[in-house]
Amino acid sequence: MASARGVGRASTLAGTGQLIRLALRRERGIAPWWILLIVTMALAMVSYVNRNMGTYELKVNYTDLVTRNAFLRALGGGLVEPRLEVLATWRSGGFLYVANAFAALMSIVRHTRREEDAGRSELVRSGVVSRHAPLTAALLVAGGISLAAGALTAVVVIAAGFPLVGSVAYGAAIMVAGWVFAAVAAVAAQLARSARTATAISLSVLGAAYVMRYAGDATGQYWLKALSPIGWSHLVRAYQGERWWMLGVSILVAAILYAVAYRLLDRRDLGAGLLPERLGRESAPELRGPISLAWRLHRGLLVKWAAGVACFAAAGAGLSPLTRDLLSRPSIVVENITHTLGLSDLGRTLGAYSWYLILILAYAVALYPVLMTLRLRSEETSGRAETVQSTPMTRLRWAAGHLVVTGLGTAALMAVAGLVFGTLYSVLVGDLATDLPRFLAGALSTVPAAWCVGAVCMLAYGLLPRASVAISWAVWLLTAVLGQVVGPLYGLWGGSPLEPFHYIPNAMIGTPFEARPTLTLMALTALLLGGALMGLRRRDFG
Repeated sequence: MASARGVGRASTLAGTGQLIRLALRRERGIAPWWILLIVTMALAMVSYVNRNMGTYELKVNYTDLVTRNAFLRALGGGLVEPRLEVLATWRSGGFLYVANAFAALMSIVRHTRREEDAGRSELVRSGVVSRHAPLTAALLVAGGISLAAGALTAVVVIAAGFPLVGSVAYGAAIMVAGWVFAAVAAVAAQLARSARTATAISLSVLGAAYVMRYAGDATGQYWLKALSPIGWSHLVRAYQGERWWMLGVSILVAAILYAVAYRLLDRRDLGAGLLPERLGRESAPELRGPISLAWRLHRGLLVKWAAGVACFAAAGAGLSPLTRDLLSRPSIVVENITHTLGLSDLGRTLGAYSWYLILILAYAVALYPVLMTLRLRSEETSGRAETVQSTPMTRLRWAAGHLVVTGLGTAALMAVAGLVFGTLYSVLVGDLATDLPRFLAGALSTVPAAWCVGAVCMLAYGLLPRASVAISWAVWLLTAVLGQVVGPLYGLWGGSPLEPFHYIPNAMIGTPFEARPTLTLMALTALLLGGALMGLRRRDFG
């Protein structure tokens, strides 16, 4: 009987080892970059604190400023203390938890549902491979990537002189964030019928978890934070009397979700999902050309993006009165900020604060054209684009329709940001007649830079389709890191000169408008798109 049970367990996991090796081979061009990003961010924040808060007095002033500002307090999450290790991990912790969670969930979808969509799972299952092997291999690989990211982060901060126990807790908190969202993605992969839907479900859970954590820290309603999987990593409180049992909460929830994923896997057919599929209409007479087709494909995502942008803009504007009061109080930190930005009066400093929030939104919105470019590649590899082009619609018209909708959608998202932010700001601390046009113009001025980011990704798709997904993600990540991490480290609050947003003038502090940077970015975007369409026309399709 014992021998029979052993054979049963072996057959349940038959082929797992081979699939792990296959997944690791496919991850070799993706996972190392995510791990490098997480480790680099941890070190960058140590450098930032040492550079800008080199004395204990500066650390105390900064801590007081953060404690009194709900927006700043919620950005890092948790209590902040005037110690190097606490300040550095407070500034980077929220991003590292989310980044590791994102990497893990994308890895799970890539090795499970996406393989089924492409038909490769069916081919693999024709060999000596069990039903549970693909999911098991994906979970082990994603879990290993999360473990590596957390362990290496702990090692580098220990090497930087941080306490051993707190560093281990910090690395473990990063690790378990990946494990929890790998489990979330595993469940989503069983519920959804396509990789895109599984990704949307997983990212929605991740977004909701971050919003709950942020809302809990901003409002003082910490029960919201306690309900958030991202909040659980924050509640470990590395370097602040570590709560090791919070790691157990994350591990327990992940284990439960793993069990649910396996149970759901046993209840569905290969290639199918458990959520009912919504039947489409019999006809679509409004689909008269490439633009209407692209709009139909992208409108759902655009609406979701608009809602998210509006919520963030409203939150930023809602904190304007508190920020105005804090900036009006003299302190060393405020003096450093005004000196770095080259400002002298409160109104211009408050405008600079608002511009920084708009820039954060602009860097996020720059991801939208990147995702739309990835959608073109997905349409091509799935065969749907080839089917569309069997009609009178040519390849270039098909691509141009997507580009038009993507460009207008990017502009619409920044218009939403400017309108929402400007309206609430005007009601709370400003004047509607003067501030609303200023905020709208400031938000729209960032659109050419976002277009430029998307154009680089489009060029990669046109010339190097197989590598375009990795290149596109790398382009956006480098833009965001250079603008929001490397730039501020060296006092460049408008971003690094190596990324396009750096050249957008600050419209919120009365800087005279200069057309040359905008026209240059638009001309560069046009050249990149021209090269992309030319490459797309000449290369093989599919």
